[in-house]
Amino acid sequence: MLFHEMYGTYYQVTAAILRQASQGTLTSKRLTEIIRQQAFGESLLTMPEGLLGEKWRLLHRDLSSALLDAPAMPLTALEKRWMKAILADPRVQLFSPDETGLEDVEPLFTPDQIVYYDRYTDGDPYHDPSYIAHFRTILEALRENHCLYIGYASGRGAHFMLSVKPRFLEYSEKDDRFRLVADGRKRRWIVNLRRITDCSLAYTDVDMPVHARELASVTFELKDRRNAMRRVLLHFSHLEKETKRLDENGYRVTLRYDRQDETEILIRILSFGPAIRVTEPEGFIRLLRERIGKQALLTPPEAKT
Repeated sequence: MLFHEMYGTYYQVTAAILRQASQGTLTSKRLTEIIRQQAFGESLLTMPEGLLGEKWRLLHRDLSSALLDAPAMPLTALEKRWMKAILADPRVQLFSPDETGLEDVEPLFTPDQIVYYDRYTDGDPYHDPSYIAHFRTILEALRENHCLYIGYASGRGAHFMLSVKPRFLEYSEKDDRFRLVADGRKRRWIVNLRRITDCSLAYTDVDMPVHARELASVTFELKDRRNAMRRVLLHFSHLEKETKRLDENGYRVTLRYDRQDETEILIRILSFGPAIRVTEPEGFIRLLRERIGKQALLTPPEAKT
């Protein structure tokens, strides 16, 4: 492990205590508060004794520091290399991270050394200047609580101009795409960032109503052959779900999703073929049949034989 959660926490808490001790502001009450707030529950049983006793020799009995200077927690070379590797990710760069002090550090690994499985290859264009500009304008609107003017092209080629109040950004690991969830005057919008053509701040803000998401659900059954259950749970890991075991290999799964994502959910379910069977609702089953019928018409005759 690069960073140890438990030991890392102890170092941070000890440094916080010693900084207050070096300033002459540490009291028994404050010592207990720091440990309770920043360490683990059982730490109160060991840390005060360790700090004040002969074991660590970091605090005197009058709660003054045994160190000449306040402790510092400099990053190790390994930590710096890890941070430099994370900062090389183009998705992280969208947030304009501060890289001060890492200019001459060699990254621990590079993005091209990472192999992703079960993820679409046509993700967002993270290096595109227009995409970067739109992303950062949206971030500014979220941080400053501003409205936005957005122009975007739909999947069918139509172009829309919207005045919206951004609520949050969401990221799909499987699709490798960001989406903006925002409220307009009459409805909630979910916009793929890659489809945004124009984006600017609206400094004269309008009170937009908060529209609740329209949720829908679909239920299907599957036989756990060839890791089907594991693949389904991984594929739909981002959705709220209920799973019930029917028999030794049979399961019933209910997924809850945003109504605006229905076409995407339908396509994903179809990708499992006969491994799963949708049982309800009837409206979703009808959409499946229509989609399969359209695909059958588009399939070349030679591919059917």
